[in-house]
Amino acid sequence: MNNSTSYPHLFAPLKIGNVEIANRIVMGSMHTGLEARRKNADKLAEFYATRARGGVGLIVTGGIAPSRTGLLAPFDAKMTNFLDVSHHKPITQAVHKANGKIILQLLHAGRYGMTPFKVGAGSEKSPIHPFKHIKASDGMVKHLIRSFGKAAKLAQEAGYDGVEIMGGEGYLINQFLCSRTNDRTDQWGGSTENRQRFLVEVIKNIRSQVSSDFMVTLRQSIADLVGGGQTWDEIISMAKKAEDLGVNAINTDIGWHESRVPTIVTSVPRAAFVHFTEGLRDEVSIPLIASNRINTPDVAEEILARGLVDAVSMARPLLADPELPNKAKTGRADEINTCIACNQACLDHIFVGKKVSCLLNPRAGRETTLILTPSTKPKKVAVIGAGPAGLASAIAVAEKKHQVEIFEANATIGGQFSIAANIPGKEEFKESLRYFQRQLEVNDIKVHLNTQVSAQEIKSQGFDAVIVATGVRPRIPNIEGIDHPMVMTYADAVLGKRKVGKRVAIIGAGGIGFDVAEFLTTDESPTLNLEEWEKEWGVARDLSIPGFVTKPEVEPSSREVYLLQRKEGSQGKTLGKTTGWVHKASIKKKKVQQISGAQYDKIDDAGLHISFVDETKAPQILPVDNVVLCAGQISVNELVEPLKASGIEVYVVGGADFAGELDAKRAIKQGTEAAAMIE
Repeated sequence: MNNSTSYPHLFAPLKIGNVEIANRIVMGSMHTGLEARRKNADKLAEFYATRARGGVGLIVTGGIAPSRTGLLAPFDAKMTNFLDVSHHKPITQAVHKANGKIILQLLHAGRYGMTPFKVGAGSEKSPIHPFKHIKASDGMVKHLIRSFGKAAKLAQEAGYDGVEIMGGEGYLINQFLCSRTNDRTDQWGGSTENRQRFLVEVIKNIRSQVSSDFMVTLRQSIADLVGGGQTWDEIISMAKKAEDLGVNAINTDIGWHESRVPTIVTSVPRAAFVHFTEGLRDEVSIPLIASNRINTPDVAEEILARGLVDAVSMARPLLADPELPNKAKTGRADEINTCIACNQACLDHIFVGKKVSCLLNPRAGRETTLILTPSTKPKKVAVIGAGPAGLASAIAVAEKKHQVEIFEANATIGGQFSIAANIPGKEEFKESLRYFQRQLEVNDIKVHLNTQVSAQEIKSQGFDAVIVATGVRPRIPNIEGIDHPMVMTYADAVLGKRKVGKRVAIIGAGGIGFDVAEFLTTDESPTLNLEEWEKEWGVARDLSIPGFVTKPEVEPSSREVYLLQRKEGSQGKTLGKTTGWVHKASIKKKKVQQISGAQYDKIDDAGLHISFVDETKAPQILPVDNVVLCAGQISVNELVEPLKASGIEVYVVGGADFAGELDAKRAIKQGTEAAAMIE
């Protein structure tokens, strides 16, 4: 990271309509799971106020429905009456008290709603959500238009500085715009002009309901990344119409939820889609806001310095570190807790109805409950283990003003993150290692590397409390021949401690198994090469192709890889909701042979001998050069009982507490919570 004390373009003020925002950082829309319930209003207010105090220029709320037919889920958030206005006032008041600006996103889910009474533009059912929607009649369409206008008026009454019209992601407005989902033959479908008419009328109605100094922005889909998407000419046409109708800025949107091109996961190169936003510069004069995988101030500054866009949207990066703007502005960019786009505690949560947080920052969404109040009686605290759980613990303990020391058996910090950083598409984990290392320095935390300690040593050094974060070791399954020279652990394979041959069997198809399969089938990470990544996923630079998707061109694997699991059925069921499909698609493209229901009989010079739970299947010998073990982990927790017996205050976190499928989200959360409990 650049330690420059100045990001001149990023921190220049920007005028959107008649409103001036302090800098070019826009906190993009994120659902938090706090929007719908009145009892959570104060929590949501503090969530946004924390980011406003952190220095963000403009905040966009999570999507709020303008009508009951547009709800994302039953009883979800809406803006339809005076009760909704009163619900939102604490939010706008808190943000304004923190000298921030905030706008309400108006989102009608259309066929993406998870309710039985949802309304959509066309007749085809959503491929990713239950329930067949109601195809809107002409009267319904006109009612929806009025609903947007009324919701905008109510938002102004609630104290918002503006509204953002959600016109992307495959939601209702996007459904009207695209022939893929708009099969209407009336005035709202058919020609480009007819398909754009709904959005045109929505903008008109909103502008007629609010004052001239009230911001109206459009989240415009400028790359649908689906077949039957908009053409570039249609996108330009709509952008120009939006400007003429009084839209004050265009916040660009990339991809639909049903798109088979990843847009926000770790493996997507940074700023991969900015060129689409830059393509609008010569077409409109209103501010353009670029989005997707912009996660550091350096990347943002580089984009803005080209002069083709006016602001950048950062959503998840402000979950990971709400102080990102202030840190960048004051020369502390190297202290930023950089978003790694893992989605594990944010998008994966929201898509299964959980409240949003952040793997790296478990205080996100819990600003009123997980508080690290400085201690009035500082203690001497030992943290044993410098993996994610231990590092998060130590940093949080130091924030509470306790004296803390770390004892790590290995030569470096990082634990499982050091392994993950070597997986193609997970290079961002290096940013977390950089953040942890810098926080150790900033907080003057003493780290003892290559040091194994006993309970007696901890007690003799006068520690008042200890956090055991000793992590896990790979589980070695009981298979005949498991000690054969061809067998290795996933750590040895990924860290390059052992040379891996051209034919490999991976035992275990959990998250680590999938990671290792990607590692072994990828010679060079496409994350580091945008052109190669676009070829692999079929992203077209040819703007004459509707939706900008084409046939993927996949670099073949130089290895023959088998991925095996004991369970019958499809593999990857435990992978993340928003990222799992990407991992599954990646190894399928590399022609990894997936074998389920396998029983591991023995390993010898001939390879891996397997039979099957289904006895109708004949036993096989996989003629491999190596067998890589990804068959789970065992907690390293031998110190726990001796420490407890010594009378020291003991907390056990991360893999030391529970091995299972490795879970950095749980580990960091437990570590932070343990620190909060040390008074």
